[in-house]
Amino acid sequence: MKGDRGSLTINLIQNPYAKTMKEPIDYLKRQQERESNARSYPRRIPIAIKEAKGIYLTDTNGKTYFDCLAAAGTMALGHNHPVVLEALQAAVTSNLPWQTLDITTPIKDEFVEEIWQSLPPTFAQRAKIQFCGPSGSDATEAAIKLVKTATGRRGMLSFDGAYHGMTHGSLGVSGNLSPKQDVASLMPDVQFLPYPYLYRCPFGLGGEKGSWVGSHYIESILNDPESGIVKPAGMILELVQGEGGVIPAPDEWVREIRRMTQEHMIPLIVDEIQTGWGRTGKLFAFEHSGIIPDVLLLSKAIGGGLPLSVIVYHDSLDVWQAGAHAGTFRGNQLAMATGLATIRYIRSQKLSEHAAAMGDRLLTHLQTIQTDHACIGDVRGRGLMLGVEIVNPDQPCNGRGVHPNDPQMARQIQQACLDRGLILELGGRHSSVIRFLSPLIVTPEQIDSIAEIFHAAVKVGAGFGHRSAAQQG
Repeated sequence: MKGDRGSLTINLIQNPYAKTMKEPIDYLKRQQERESNARSYPRRIPIAIKEAKGIYLTDTNGKTYFDCLAAAGTMALGHNHPVVLEALQAAVTSNLPWQTLDITTPIKDEFVEEIWQSLPPTFAQRAKIQFCGPSGSDATEAAIKLVKTATGRRGMLSFDGAYHGMTHGSLGVSGNLSPKQDVASLMPDVQFLPYPYLYRCPFGLGGEKGSWVGSHYIESILNDPESGIVKPAGMILELVQGEGGVIPAPDEWVREIRRMTQEHMIPLIVDEIQTGWGRTGKLFAFEHSGIIPDVLLLSKAIGGGLPLSVIVYHDSLDVWQAGAHAGTFRGNQLAMATGLATIRYIRSQKLSEHAAAMGDRLLTHLQTIQTDHACIGDVRGRGLMLGVEIVNPDQPCNGRGVHPNDPQMARQIQQACLDRGLILELGGRHSSVIRFLSPLIVTPEQIDSIAEIFHAAVKVGAGFGHRSAAQQG
């Protein structure tokens, strides 16, 4: 692979769109001057991207990076994959309408049929689909409206650590407090439940015991007429919390949650906006546990890199009246064309199985690195959705032998990775979890190179300290 792996520098280059200008442009400086204070990724990944191909990005200085962010998991096939480009070019040159609201077209019909073929038969035979606005947040909003309309109830159940979007309703069912602090009057009647975070168990137990106590607590709330929580319109759940720190829910716990929601007739919304389309080693993350949700949220990879989101749900919930949910850009035909090509390729090439194998390979590397560095508290995830939790081994442990988070160390490791040509993002509590979200097409050799760069960066972040847990005492 070409590209300098030395320290990252942002140099001034000539503006390619204004050849008459003599002064060079610093893209990051212009971005800082003109873009909202809400921008996030450029603060941690200060690059300007010029080209992208497969798993690689090249910045405007000519430096190439492994992209293990992949637009927050959107680029399932990497950048500019041939099957996606072919589908896009064919759509553009065929006089296909670009936007059709919810009027159908042959490409939309094919797209929906491909989704139906990908679903478990027991789900597909009673399923309906609603095309939403272009973002995952729009899918969350639609799902909340759907279950409230269908049940006539007002409340929602969600989980600590959850992330479901940044719009008003989706923020209301998300666990992260930071973006909520300054927003008044978020959606009312949202109750947060304990998620099975095995490494930092909210009950101080961990393992199967912690998961069992958590599910028992939830069932107690649902059965208790004095719990203070009225029967909700729905429960929304990620089967692997992404932004919350790459925390996979144990399969048995998921099955218990599904049992409870069915018994209490509470629609279960499963958010697969980031996990869907093979990322966890199955086409859908809910397949690991064998459950069938009432509502499925899909976005990110579903459009093949272009904006698109849908909800797929049990037809018993389909009590909406005409026009009850709409959106100008729900008929994005180009995204349906590229999404169709992407889904077909994922299924035909068995990329779910490939993601499972590559994820196991990277997980093994990360666990090996963990044995040499006490700053790595936990390594976890599913498929090509992995997280490394960074801790401060010099601080006292809690009762279960777990050290406090070390967000500063995590940031140093992220920066050291970037300097060496590896793009990773942070997440989880205190932004102390380093997240790996490579495209599904990553090869064994690329996995090995990614792990090698990460190992070198951990050494730098830890001050070149090869401090093992045993050495820390």
